[in-house]
Amino acid sequence: MYVRLFAGIWLLACAGLAVLAWGFEAPFAYDPVGPRAYPLLLLGLMAAGALWLLVKPKGEPTPPIDWAIVRKVVLCILVLLAYAFLFEPLGFVLSTALAGCTLGLLFNGRPVPSVISGVLMGVLLYVLFDVLLDVPLPLGVFRLLEN
Repeated sequence: MYVRLFAGIWLLACAGLAVLAWGFEAPFAYDPVGPRAYPLLLLGLMAAGALWLLVKPKGEPTPPIDWAIVRKVVLCILVLLAYAFLFEPLGFVLSTALAGCTLGLLFNGRPVPSVISGVLMGVLLYVLFDVLLDVPLPLGVFRLLEN
């Protein structure tokens, strides 16, 4: 019952945010896809998930709240907030590597694979967006190495 109620509210929120995101326009062309593509893609994925929760057939009952999972979710939100605040000063590569490594450790990853995957994620996503898709990303502390 509560899952379907949440899914309905979330679907309405996605629709409202999509209306807002549709109006995003840049005064100049700074990347090939424009500023509205990314939020619309994310909202579409969230809406698809909410729609599935809304119409899925009755299945297993929803398990009770597990406070260990709630703690991990709260810590995950805090890591993502730190990522947002550190994105500009540290730059995309370093902040993404730190967030990826921390999230890997948070969800019981081993330290060495978490560090390796965080660094690879930061570097490879930077190459994908900045080099291949020509979407400018902040360099942060690596700005000093650019000269």
